[in-house]
Amino acid sequence: MARLMEWAHAPRISGIGYVAAYLAVALPFVMLDFLWLTLMGPRLYQATLGDVLRPNPNLWPAAIFYLIYPLGLIGFAVLPAYQEGSMLRALALGFMFGCFSYATYDLTNHATLRNWSTTLTLADICWGSVLAGCSATIGYLAVSRLFAGHG
Repeated sequence: MARLMEWAHAPRISGIGYVAAYLAVALPFVMLDFLWLTLMGPRLYQATLGDVLRPNPNLWPAAIFYLIYPLGLIGFAVLPAYQEGSMLRALALGFMFGCFSYATYDLTNHATLRNWSTTLTLADICWGSVLAGCSATIGYLAVSRLFAGHG
């Protein structure tokens, strides 16, 4: 009951705050992942997967992923951390969200795809965890600054 009362008095965001939170999470997520894929794509993914990769990626599924994933980070990391006023909670929850979601993808691929390697699995899970943790933290900081004193 005490936790419910705490939540009822937690700082709130609405309207433009959700848009700001989304952009504050999505932009660094996409930019950092683009940098990672540009640097590590040839070294890690292409080297491991070879001819399994498309020569020209299908961009629609990627676009949908990059539109949806930040919503998960906001719901499972940024907003809970904001309600507690804890940047470290945003980092930890974002890291865990990234770890679990990337592990689901990578371990399934490791179990089912012949070319998928342990190195690729471990590198991609670590990257997804760091990427999600950093993006959630940036989102938390943006929302906290935007709504400082509103609560």
